[in-house]
Amino acid sequence: MSRPVGPYAPVRRAGDWVVTSGQVGARPGPDGTPALVEGGTLAELRQALANLAEVLATEGAGLPDVVKTTLFLVDMAEFGAVNQVWTEVFGDHRPTRSAVAVAALPLGARVEVEAWAHRPPG
Repeated sequence: MSRPVGPYAPVRRAGDWVVTSGQVGARPGPDGTPALVEGGTLAELRQALANLAEVLATEGAGLPDVVKTTLFLVDMAEFGAVNQVWTEVFGDHRPTRSAVAVAALPLGARVEVEAWAHRPPG
């Protein structure tokens, strides 16, 4: 898991809720600092969703527990392609989602995903 690019926690539990910070399509680079995966928006989205699953797992949750997501996109013209990847990853489990166009994201990312998951402790 990449370390955060700022002074924040990647995930926090609040009772039955697990809340994540935004995840971009980065992995630890050779020097340990986060580096975006190559391949553009769709590759970044796949990695961001893998990162999301990884941070949720640290609190005993997973993608099937996700109830709400926020998707940040640098280019809304990629919305249709993003939806295809989204469906591949989430399948029939469809969390609610807001999609927001943004001017820029950390590390120069093209996409970022944050989530709320409902998972009682234990």
